[in-house]
Amino acid sequence: MLAAMQQISVSPVFVGRDPELTALTAALRRAGSGQPQAVLIGGEAGVGKTRLLEEFLRQACDDDVLTTVGGCLEIGAEGLPYAPLATALRRLHRGMGADFEGAASGMEGHLARLLPDFGEADGEPNNEYGRARLFEHTARLFERLGTDRTLVLAVEDLHWSDRSTRELFSYLVRTLHRARVLLVATYRSDDLHRRHPLRPFLAELERLRTVQRMELERFGPGEVAAQLAGILGTAAPDRQLVDRIHRRSEGNPFFVEELATSVREGCSAGLTDSLRDILLVRVEALDEQTQRVLRIAAEGGSYVEHALLAAVLDDEEELIDSLREAVGANILRPDTDGDGYRFRHALVREAVSDDLLPGERHRINRRFAEALEAEPHLVGSDTRPARLANYWYHAHDPARALPTALDAARAARRRNAFAEQLRMLERALELWDEVSEEVLGGTLRPYDWAETYPPCSCDADAHDESCDRLNLIDVLAEAVVAARRTGDRERGLSLARRALKLVDEVEHPARAAWFRINRARMLGHLRRSGDEEEIAYAHRLVEHLPASAVQAEVFALGAGSGMLSNPRPELVELAERAVRIARQVGAHAVEQHAVMTLSGLRNDLDSDPDAAVAQLTAAVEATRRIGAPDVLLRGINNLSSMQRGLGRAEEAVALAREGLESARGNGLQRNIGAILTGNLVEALMDLGRIDEAERVLAECDLLGSTGTHAEFLDRMRGELALLRGDLSGAAAMLAQARAANRVGQLQHSVPIARLALRIAVGAGRPLDARAELLAALDEDLRCGYLADLYPLLVDGAAAEADTRGLPEAGPGRAAVLARITAVAAGLTPTAPLHRGWARLLAGELARAEGADAPAHWAAAIEALRPTGLPYPLALALLRAGEAEVLAGRREAAVELLREARELSIARSDAGLGAEVCALAERAGLALTVRRPAPAPAAPIGDSFSLTPRERDVLRLLARGCTNRQIAEELYISPKTASVHVSNILGKLAVAGRGEAAALAHRLRLFPEDLVPAGR
Repeated sequence: MLAAMQQISVSPVFVGRDPELTALTAALRRAGSGQPQAVLIGGEAGVGKTRLLEEFLRQACDDDVLTTVGGCLEIGAEGLPYAPLATALRRLHRGMGADFEGAASGMEGHLARLLPDFGEADGEPNNEYGRARLFEHTARLFERLGTDRTLVLAVEDLHWSDRSTRELFSYLVRTLHRARVLLVATYRSDDLHRRHPLRPFLAELERLRTVQRMELERFGPGEVAAQLAGILGTAAPDRQLVDRIHRRSEGNPFFVEELATSVREGCSAGLTDSLRDILLVRVEALDEQTQRVLRIAAEGGSYVEHALLAAVLDDEEELIDSLREAVGANILRPDTDGDGYRFRHALVREAVSDDLLPGERHRINRRFAEALEAEPHLVGSDTRPARLANYWYHAHDPARALPTALDAARAARRRNAFAEQLRMLERALELWDEVSEEVLGGTLRPYDWAETYPPCSCDADAHDESCDRLNLIDVLAEAVVAARRTGDRERGLSLARRALKLVDEVEHPARAAWFRINRARMLGHLRRSGDEEEIAYAHRLVEHLPASAVQAEVFALGAGSGMLSNPRPELVELAERAVRIARQVGAHAVEQHAVMTLSGLRNDLDSDPDAAVAQLTAAVEATRRIGAPDVLLRGINNLSSMQRGLGRAEEAVALAREGLESARGNGLQRNIGAILTGNLVEALMDLGRIDEAERVLAECDLLGSTGTHAEFLDRMRGELALLRGDLSGAAAMLAQARAANRVGQLQHSVPIARLALRIAVGAGRPLDARAELLAALDEDLRCGYLADLYPLLVDGAAAEADTRGLPEAGPGRAAVLARITAVAAGLTPTAPLHRGWARLLAGELARAEGADAPAHWAAAIEALRPTGLPYPLALALLRAGEAEVLAGRREAAVELLREARELSIARSDAGLGAEVCALAERAGLALTVRRPAPAPAAPIGDSFSLTPRERDVLRLLARGCTNRQIAEELYISPKTASVHVSNILGKLAVAGRGEAAALAHRLRLFPEDLVPAGR
């Protein structure tokens, strides 16, 4: 558009910053070796962040490095969703052409939300899950681009970024694990006030080992001298000049340039120490027409298109002359794409804008808005709604600002930019009372979307055009959902409270109930009281209404909340009612959500856990078909937890891994990643795979996968620390877990109480251990959570048995044992693991009375061996060994204790191992294993290291069963069956199912399945 101009004030030499360049070069080298890196460059405005970045990119450019830059845009005081990523992708597209399109192949429909060059976006729902897939496809695109070269993506001015841009940038940092990608971002540190949203974002990223953060300091006198020498073209500038400019600029390179230019032009005498004077002195030296163009450009935003400026100014020839002068004076610079202009430094734009009179600013913004409305193509479709809304807002025209803000909110939701959607909706709420009834009735868009919210409450036969009119309450509903999805639950509560003041519960009970249950959800996430009261209130509102999605959701939420706090039979009826209503009205996601709750209740209350597993598995499969990722992940999570509770830890591991993979792919890692990780770690610990469990937790810390269940992970860290013998570390994690204060949820309170009891026992505080037990038993333990309750009771009884005869523990001891016995009497074991724990409990209660016998422990061992879980078996072996020692059968005791020790070592259980060794030492038993005689050859199948569950799957596979048939036979999901089959094929080193079945028959791995000839 404009020819290259002489840059009269930019230093012709790059000064200083050697340590920063070295760090960036080292990060580029690591990224080139397949270790993705991120570098965050901070510093005050004008300190040289962009110049450092430009120098680094210049040095990095070669045949093996691809670079692209995008800058965050400021419109008024607000950023635009995804603007820097869209700019960076557009530059790559223009530079790479077909290679870029090849990398994006198959993902164009998703990526069109970022880069309209790809055409129309696909028809995927514009909700948080669509946004998650957008994030995933963006990451995949960068991985492909970095396949055979190193990609450097630089984002400038992160302090202006919108929340969606920050979340996408963070997603890339956390998920690009083996790609050759270097992410670089710059930001103004002096703009980060105490509540600036970038502060927690930077702090969170800085904890990751792949992220490096650097802060650029101001220049010292030597560097200022070198900069002045380059600008003024002298080998050694005057020392007094250096001192004066260094003093007045305080070492800020941009101000050094401004002052140096003033010196060259002989206009330094009139300058003051005011920042505005320094910034505006060169602007004021231009002719009036150029100053007018700059004032208009300043209101256009941090970037303004040439065509838009021309439309606002009318006289393009005059515009060109003014732009040429502004660019020549280095106040404006053409964008590298050649389509528009930026102020050389944002401080200059701000100073020019601040110098406008109020009426002048309003008039300029109106002209921008009118020009954009007349010719929408003047700006990109991705930024048009937000920019138009901002122009009308700053033009102080509420009648135009309100409808455009609502349109921009809808556009933001469709791009999954929920924070920006919320901001625009809040602006609409601000403007609502400032517009006329005519505007409200005739110019606003219709209601957009807010989950199951009912925008119209009239009967079908009474529906008319007025029902389609957007009302204030509808905007509040959209804002409540946007606030909840952005994680701003405090704001969501406030918006819901405002809405409830406007809703007539008699005329619109379903609407009132909808806002109530959304308040309940947010109160629950914030761990505040009142959620149950809100659910009960909503229940009363919809109890006698005709069937609706809201009614089904209220009932489903009520059943789900009750399941967590107190599973009881009446909740089954409530969940079944929710299922019927949801099915009747076609609310499929609500239906499956309720079915999942129903299966959980049946698992807690009924004596047929396999039926509950089958029902939950069916719900998970149904949810896969309807495409509701949040509900699907809830089902996978619950199924993993259910399988673990039944002693099927291998299935639990496979499901939790599947859930984590799905959460990462859908961008829901931070929402549900913590509880899925906790389920995985817990199941791995059950299997004795402690090192693997610790790696999973470490990876979770690296990815920052925390959320509302962070206390679950704290408890697991405490369990691992206790296993390693680190009592102080375990106690610290226990304190953090308890700080979450999840009162009344047995799935959290019972395991936490058990951890506290075991820490107290390990620290030699038996009375504290007793107090922990009694506090836990004071909760309502009528039903459910057997996998947690039995171990708590066993540990409590064991603590009493260990202190038998200790004077200080004598008072109250009988009452505690009676309490344990009474609670146990109310429990009904429904799985082999439960029966094994029940037999262990019987043995511990007998030991507490000095009446245990080898038969008690033999019965526990017999029940626990088939589960394949090392811990309860190791405890039973220890107790059996002790009983054999007391019975005088030393050889039997040695064998039992030797096995217990081996299990404790394999499980890294320092406490149990110490107990085994102490008992052996007291009894004078040698547990060292003598060199054994050659053992009989192991069955052929054992040489493949198949787990018991994998052998079950292989047996069915050899019979010709499909994954679905295997799943139905073993009460697992087809996806879990598929994971097992993949593992089996790898271990057998075969290419397919047919080869695996043939190998199993040939090696007679399952002789019982062989059919005699002639049958």
